[in-house]
Amino acid sequence: MSAPPPSQRIPGRTLLVGCGALGTRLGERLTADGGEVFALRRTTAGLPAAFTALPVDLQAPVRTALPAVDAMVITLPPGGPVSAPMASPAPGSEPAQNPGHDDGYLTSLRNLAAALPRVPPRVVLVSSTRVLGGHTHGRPLAELDAPAPVGQRATTLLEGERLATELFDAVILRPAGIYGPGREMLLRKALEGAPVQYARRTNRIHEDDLVRTLHALLITEDPPRLLHAVDQAPAPLGEVITYIAHRLGVPPPPAIEPAEATGTVLDGARLLDFLGSLEHPTFQSGYGQLIDARNRTGSPEQS
Repeated sequence: MSAPPPSQRIPGRTLLVGCGALGTRLGERLTADGGEVFALRRTTAGLPAAFTALPVDLQAPVRTALPAVDAMVITLPPGGPVSAPMASPAPGSEPAQNPGHDDGYLTSLRNLAAALPRVPPRVVLVSSTRVLGGHTHGRPLAELDAPAPVGQRATTLLEGERLATELFDAVILRPAGIYGPGREMLLRKALEGAPVQYARRTNRIHEDDLVRTLHALLITEDPPRLLHAVDQAPAPLGEVITYIAHRLGVPPPPAIEPAEATGTVLDGARLLDFLGSLEHPTFQSGYGQLIDARNRTGSPEQS
């Protein structure tokens, strides 16, 4: 294995907090690099044998000594157990809630900070572009745009970003809708013919590119402090679902009426500059690959 450039260093020991599907893929890449991976979650069954499993419930004070590590990645979903894989985020439309609400997410971050022997030199918090959901003008949004959370989950995510910055000096990564093998909701919608809001503005990131982004944030000497993980092809949902239906050989699902242009448009320029390229810069590339894989196996992978 060749050594990384001087501006890049593989962390020797990495703690993955809330290690679901995304964290597991990242951890496998880190162990392939020769690193040591610790996976912290409530239920540790099914983790790769190469990981050191840490069965910990962060919603209670941690009694187990946590290891000193060189890097930490936090993928805790608000409102969900530490054992759950991170859900594919999307801008929410719930009614606004009290910004001080804590469903256990903020408590988990505080308990994590209290249990660490020291703050690792590199910490990445995976949040969500959901925190921008209150922008309704349709102008492309970049990292310099102010958050505008709508609903309890988005508000909690934003509070988590602020707390993680305070406690860990964390780099914040905000993915849009994550898709890929095992994350095939739109394929199922097309096959079922479920009605879709065609006018909704959507953004997404293929899981392959999200794992690459997390890996790069860990090994790069001076990464961006805030990064939106989105591809280069924001598009109305109708355009995406029509492409998927065409590739699957089924009629496009019916459109929900009236048409409502909700959602946001996100600018992925900073991510592209950081990575240099994306494996799946458009939804056509990513969903095309998923459908090709489905055609080879005969059925979509289950999420």
